[in-house]
Amino acid sequence: MLNSKYKEETNTTERFQNAEQLWFWFMYSKSVQNGFCYNKSSIRRPCELLDVETLITKLYLSGKLSSAQLETLKKFGDKKRAPHQYIYSENKSAALWKTAMETITESAKTKGWLAD
Repeated sequence: MLNSKYKEETNTTERFQNAEQLWFWFMYSKSVQNGFCYNKSSIRRPCELLDVETLITKLYLSGKLSSAQLETLKKFGDKKRAPHQYIYSENKSAALWKTAMETITESAKTKGWLAD
């Protein structure tokens, strides 16, 4: 009985609350994969790193994400924070971030990666 409960707990996945959480998880997991930091999370997610990479690549190749948006996602993903619209130097980045997150949200919801 204990083993079945343990298996049940380890097989459950936790969906992301929003596209930002998905993106920051992806960036963190990529740094872990590349050996830059240690993974201390035991939460199972509904997708793999390759799934997110594939999604972002398809959105870019289909023209739904621009190179400026990708640069902003990378820059602020590395900083582990979203750009702030009220900081003058980040104003344009905040607009790019917002539209990129809207695009990712649509696609991630159809894949079932985001909580309803």
